[in-house]
Amino acid sequence: MADLNKIVEEIKELSVVEVSELVKMLEEEFGVSAAAPVMVAGPVAGEAAAEEAKTNFNVVLKEVGANKINVIKAVRELTGLSLGEAKELVESAPKTIKENVPTEEAKTMEAKLKEAGATVELA
Repeated sequence: MADLNKIVEEIKELSVVEVSELVKMLEEEFGVSAAAPVMVAGPVAGEAAAEEAKTNFNVVLKEVGANKINVIKAVRELTGLSLGEAKELVESAPKTIKENVPTEEAKTMEAKLKEAGATVELA
């Protein structure tokens, strides 16, 4: 059996674009979807409490805005992607830039992207 922890560590070293391509390849290879499961029913009050207790967020680029070049620069700075990868990510908005980011880092990323002219969502 494969060492799953080793696989996870190798995936952590991939860029966002590479992970996206890997997901697509796995979906095609196994005929599955990586879409998040949909919750059918749940307590409304519990959902509000879960939102308040959330400590990690996905940083989602919703819209690029008028200053695409500045947004690409900000994405490069925040993710360490190459120019081509950052441009591809920005042009494919709405797109998740980083997943499972601690609250403080997510807010910093959100501020930088908004300053560059983008519309951002923390999910």
